[in-house]
Amino acid sequence: MRVAATQLPLLAISPPRRWRRAQHAPAAAAPRAPPGALAAILRSRVIACLRAEDGEAALQAAHAAVSGGVTVLEVVMSTPGVLEVVEDLCRSYPSLTFGVGTVLNAADARKAIGAGAQFLMSPGTVMEILHDLEESKVLYIPGVLTPTEVLSACSAGAEVVKVYPVSVMGGEVYMSALKKPFPHVPMIASQGIQIGSIKGYVEAGASAVVLSDAIFDKELMRKGKFSEISELASLATFEALQSIK
Repeated sequence: MRVAATQLPLLAISPPRRWRRAQHAPAAAAPRAPPGALAAILRSRVIACLRAEDGEAALQAAHAAVSGGVTVLEVVMSTPGVLEVVEDLCRSYPSLTFGVGTVLNAADARKAIGAGAQFLMSPGTVMEILHDLEESKVLYIPGVLTPTEVLSACSAGAEVVKVYPVSVMGGEVYMSALKKPFPHVPMIASQGIQIGSIKGYVEAGASAVVLSDAIFDKELMRKGKFSEISELASLATFEALQSIK
């Protein structure tokens, strides 16, 4: 049963997670470990992005991806039954990391958090969500495309950004160019990325990549060939592991 958005507190207070160094921090202070969701993303290198026509197909596809080795998965907000899908996944796999993507406003953010989402992603930067989650255990990953947008998001408190849409801007070449002025900012490459491109994006400076159709192939989803989706997930996780070496 869904809980009304107005009943869900958006803030879950924990120590601030800003990427920028505090002005009065001791010079010799050890760097703080990244929070749970971000640490999981940095380990995995792959975020599987799932959108489906209905909740049942979404669940089957998600279970298939997890069986193939996916440890970080987002379900797009427009997927019918997205909240129930996330709740089910969080119950079934408590050690894995699940989030909601294409979150466009604070009301949807509250619903996603209430369902158990550990991270939220947007195609752009929704400042209301970013400010509300500044001291939250829930990770917010705003979308950026230009150096100005990276500066704006990070100045507002973002500790990681999603470069979207990366492939139409030049793919790995654009990723490398955008990363150079911001070596301290973790960047996640998103849009149109294929499994064989994971290593190239990581070498270009991406901390992780978002894989959508590369794992959840539209034709396989339409035909319900979830075992083949599991195989694609396995290949993606293998390629991600190779990119770390």
